[in-house]
Amino acid sequence: MKRVYVAGSYSADNVLDVLINIGRGEEASTKLFLLGFAPFCPWHDKDFIIRRPDETYTVAMFYEYSMAWLEVSDAVLVLPNSENSKGTQKELDRARELGIPIFDNVAALVMWGQK
Repeated sequence: MKRVYVAGSYSADNVLDVLINIGRGEEASTKLFLLGFAPFCPWHDKDFIIRRPDETYTVAMFYEYSMAWLEVSDAVLVLPNSENSKGTQKELDRARELGIPIFDNVAALVMWGQK
């Protein structure tokens, strides 16, 4: 099973757009799972906070956690409209440093995964 890091916008200027971004990321991750991949979904970070809201969390903790998963991924899928996301750009830079293939559409990822 190929491990795929799903990259895309998370933050936004308002809560509605954050929720939309979370939904897009979770939907893409679910689609990949059903296609036989093992996706890492950074948008599930919210679940840590929901389950333990009284704990202290930092953005850096989540970046480090996500990056640890990216570094062991076989590929990265970048969601549409993520080009302005600073976090996504950092993830893509790291994937390039490590030689991890980057895909911007599921069809190309599936073709790669079948090889």
